[in-house]
Amino acid sequence: MRIIVVCTLALIVLVAVARCSHHAARPKVVASWALTPGVLNPDVTPATIRSTICVRGWTKTIRPPTDYTSQLKITQMREYGLAGVPRDYQEDHLISLELGGHPTDPRNLWPEPYPRAADVDQIENELNAAVCSGQMSLSDAQRKESALKHAQG
Repeated sequence: MRIIVVCTLALIVLVAVARCSHHAARPKVVASWALTPGVLNPDVTPATIRSTICVRGWTKTIRPPTDYTSQLKITQMREYGLAGVPRDYQEDHLISLELGGHPTDPRNLWPEPYPRAADVDQIENELNAAVCSGQMSLSDAQRKESALKHAQG
C-alpha cells in the first residue's frame, strides 16, 4: 500500500513539473511595433470586401505557402529572441487575411505562440463577421486587431 501511495505522489509531481515546463516554453509574446507594424493588402478596401474578405474561402486563394512561412518563422523567432521550437508558434498575420492583411510581407507576419494563436483565430473570425455584416468598418476592425496583438499577443 505504501508503494502505491509513493508511486502516486511521484506521478503527481512528474505531471506538475511537465506542465510547468510546458507553459514555460510558451511565453507571452506581443507583436513588436518595430518588427511587425502590420501591412495591408491593397486589393482589400471597403469597396472590395464583398468580392474579397466576405467571400467564403477567399483567404485560401492568397494564403502564402507553408515553406515560405516556416522559413520566415525561424528567422523571426531569432529576431524576437524567442526560445522553444518552431512548432510552439504559429506564423500569424498581424492584420489577418480575413481583415485585409498583406499575405506575404514580413512586416505583417510574426511568430505567435500557441495556444494564444488559436484563441486569436476566433477573434479574427468574429471581427470578419462584424465587418461583413456592416456592424464594424474595415478600418476599425483592422485597428482593433492590431491593438490586440501589440498589447496582448
